[in-house]
Amino acid sequence: MTARVVHLFLAGAIMMMSSGLAAGAEGEVAKATFAGGCFWCTEAVYAQIKGVHSVISGYIGGQNANPTYEQVCTGQTGHAEAVEIAYDPQQVPYEKLLEVFFSTHDPTTKNRQGADVGTQYRSGVFYHDDAQKKTAEAVIAKLDASKVFPGKIVTEVTPASTFYPAEKYHQDYFANNPFQPYCQAVVSPKVDKVRKVFKDLLKEPPSTP
Repeated sequence: MTARVVHLFLAGAIMMMSSGLAAGAEGEVAKATFAGGCFWCTEAVYAQIKGVHSVISGYIGGQNANPTYEQVCTGQTGHAEAVEIAYDPQQVPYEKLLEVFFSTHDPTTKNRQGADVGTQYRSGVFYHDDAQKKTAEAVIAKLDASKVFPGKIVTEVTPASTFYPAEKYHQDYFANNPFQPYCQAVVSPKVDKVRKVFKDLLKEPPSTP
C-alpha cells in the first residue's frame, strides 16, 4: 500500500471526523507524541511540516527514569523511541499529524519497522488529552475497517507519560548527518515521500536575501 493511497483515504476520513472538532485558539501551542520506529526518521518527517515549531527525539513509555540510548536499545527498559512535537493547531490540526504518521511508517508490524526490531521500535500514539485519544482510535478503526493496510493495525494508543529527550547528538540527526548510510537508506526516502505526497503541508522554503 503506497503512502499516496493511505494519504488519500485518510484525507477524506479525517475531514469527516474533524468537521465537528474545534480548532485550537489563535497562538496556541499544542503537543503531540508519536512513536513510529527509529526517531531519526520520525523527527525528519515532522520537521518539514508547516505549523510545527519543534520536534524532539526521545524516549517514552518505559519504567526507568532518564534512560540512555544504550539502555533503550536493549529493549529492557520498556521505552519506545518517539518524538514530541510542539505545533500550532491553527496551521496544522492534530488530524493532519496523524495522517502523516500513518502514511510514513508501517503500523501493522508489532515491535518492528523494517530491519529495526525490538519493543523500542513499536508503533504508538501517546495522547495528551481525551480528544487526541478519541481521534486516534477513530482513525485506526476506519483504517482497519477499510483494509487500507494488508494487516491489522497494532499501534498502541496510550496516555502520554514522562518524555525523556534523547542525547544531544540524536537531535536534528538527519539534518546534521544526511549522508550517514542509515539516513541515506531509510530516512531520506521517507523525507522525499512526504515532500511528494504532502506538498500542501510543507513549510515554505527560507527566502534568500
